[in-house]
Amino acid sequence: MKLYHALELNFRQEDKIMEQAKPLAQVHVQPGITVTLTLSMLLASLGTSIANIALPTLAEAFSAPFAQVQAVVIAYLAALTVSVVIAGRLGDSRGLKPMLLAGLAVFAFASLLCAAAPNLRWLICARALQGIGAAFLMTLAMALTRQTASKARMGRAMGLLGTVSALGTALGPSLGGLLIAVAGWRGVFWVQFPLAGVAFILAFFKLPDHPDKKISRSVSVSSVLNRSLAPNLVVNLLVAAVMMTTLVVGPFYLGLGLGLKAAQVGFIMAIGPLISIFSGVPSGRLVDAWGSARVLALGLTLLAVGAGLLAFLPNMIGIAGYVISIVVLTPGYQLFQAANNTAALSDAPEESRGTVSGLLSLSRNVGLIVGASAMGAVFSFGVGVEVLAHATALAIASGMHLTFLLASGMMVSAILIANLPVRGRFSRL
Repeated sequence: MKLYHALELNFRQEDKIMEQAKPLAQVHVQPGITVTLTLSMLLASLGTSIANIALPTLAEAFSAPFAQVQAVVIAYLAALTVSVVIAGRLGDSRGLKPMLLAGLAVFAFASLLCAAAPNLRWLICARALQGIGAAFLMTLAMALTRQTASKARMGRAMGLLGTVSALGTALGPSLGGLLIAVAGWRGVFWVQFPLAGVAFILAFFKLPDHPDKKISRSVSVSSVLNRSLAPNLVVNLLVAAVMMTTLVVGPFYLGLGLGLKAAQVGFIMAIGPLISIFSGVPSGRLVDAWGSARVLALGLTLLAVGAGLLAFLPNMIGIAGYVISIVVLTPGYQLFQAANNTAALSDAPEESRGTVSGLLSLSRNVGLIVGASAMGAVFSFGVGVEVLAHATALAIASGMHLTFLLASGMMVSAILIANLPVRGRFSRL
């Protein structure tokens, strides 16, 4: 009998050792996967912002008005927005890794076309193609993160993607300005080609294959939404709209309302992305430790408070009030992103993860468009003049107050939506 118990204990110890050895066996694989997926996300976000600073140079190079040159940025964003759900469904039906490789190939080829563009129309079309490639990168990087990360580390993986996305958006203008000074506007697009090439090679060799998995028919969007995903998407849209509002209204308030110079405005506007870079991974770790529900509630609360502060504090104490508000608002955004993405993808079946990722990206991009257009219109209405450059500082302050009062109300609505009973997924986390 003693011998039996001894053998049983020995087998249990061996099983425990084997279980502990599994993560150790993956240690050499995981860094390569992480680098591949973060580089893919970096490319997509970098493409969003790197061309913005080249617009004046492009207007001069092609002798075109600003309204036409602006299409270089809009074409990328529009193509990305339209393509994200398609990219997700193709990932589900054809395989996440093959479709990410296809997206990287399209992005790299489009970058070459942009760099070699002989005229503005060519460049706009190439940028639209680049946006399609970026949709695959952004959507499938998120889905593959869900596929490769353990559930216990899901939050920090999503937090890392949020950090990289913020880094790419923040790095774009400064990197673009440096490249224009060294290599002209074409350098802005040349640099993206080798980066996409490196990501393609890493993806080919580092991402895991699933040879035993049969390619299945892509799930319908309606069937995914029936899994209580709709509240995630609505809240995601509202939050993205508020964050874009800060990027649209902030420069007008700081420049016209407070009379700051362009360099000073740029420095203050960089505070938000800088906070995002350093708060992304900690936000993800908090999701792993506390669960999605608590972190989502905390993030939305900080967003509501931060938007409310932006409605009052800057008009009371100037620059300090603006900075304090951003310091409250930005960590709330990163907490929300990590929690909402984790909750949406955590329980998603393997055959629908690409579609869910695409819908998340779609709702975010629509929110960015709403923030830039509808909330921008609210700001103009609050200012009370058509040409903002002619507005007084008091009128700018009035527009700022009205816009972020509405933004704060949107975040309160988001809190209510996030707590709807249908969000059963959060209650299980």
